[in-house]
Amino acid sequence: MKGEIYILNNRLNWFDSYASFFEEIAKKINDQQFRGYITVSNVHTVMECYRRREFNNIVEKSYLTIPDGKPLEIVGRLKGQRKIRRLFGPTVLENCLDWGRDHSLKHFFIGSTSQTLEKMKTVIAARYPGTQVVGTIAPPFLPMEEWTDVEFLNQINAAQPDLIWVGLGAPKQEQWMYKNIGRLSKGIMIGVGAGFSYIAGDTKHAPQWMKNASLEWLYRLSQEPSRLWKRYLTTIPPFIVLATMDLARHTVKKNISKTRKSDS
Repeated sequence: MKGEIYILNNRLNWFDSYASFFEEIAKKINDQQFRGYITVSNVHTVMECYRRREFNNIVEKSYLTIPDGKPLEIVGRLKGQRKIRRLFGPTVLENCLDWGRDHSLKHFFIGSTSQTLEKMKTVIAARYPGTQVVGTIAPPFLPMEEWTDVEFLNQINAAQPDLIWVGLGAPKQEQWMYKNIGRLSKGIMIGVGAGFSYIAGDTKHAPQWMKNASLEWLYRLSQEPSRLWKRYLTTIPPFIVLATMDLARHTVKKNISKTRKSDS
């Protein structure tokens, strides 16, 4: 089951399970003419979209935008989408590697460092034997404008992957996918942030109880405090305020609609 919802004017395409999401993209992969990119949205990216019109435009033009963060699932349920489920980016990646073996899917990875990519390939070979990893690229530590995108896309297109996993972090990965989707000969790009680090073992999954309690951000902060403290400080408190206002407006509109229906 799938559906669509808007949170802070951000379009989210929700699915009731990882399996239903995989079924959706498997159908698109069978269409050899299809090209598209998928954004994985959390509180950080929702706030980026809210604050920056140009970034919101990039996300709006994606084939799918799926809710990665637990808070988005909670807000979605409060808006009446009872079947909505968060699809955690690293878990999406792990499931696609696993289930993709039955479909002979080919995977390409761009992002992170060569060391992380090598560790990830070793883990994939051991955990998901038979997975087809047809290429990797570790971009240079330079501004994105200085990257040789033509060479990157030539390498990707030559490998003919079905899924191109982009682990550059938001908003860079969304910008890169938007910029280069027209140069892709086939396949689907998916931005998964720190997904490569999770598989490589450099970043650990939070305990399930913290995920269920929407405290995964706190676990991530404990692992990377110097990198994440400012992001969380500038996104989580304002999101709580804005999401509360968004829910209040939704409730008012819903009540008005019910009143009008009863009057008629």
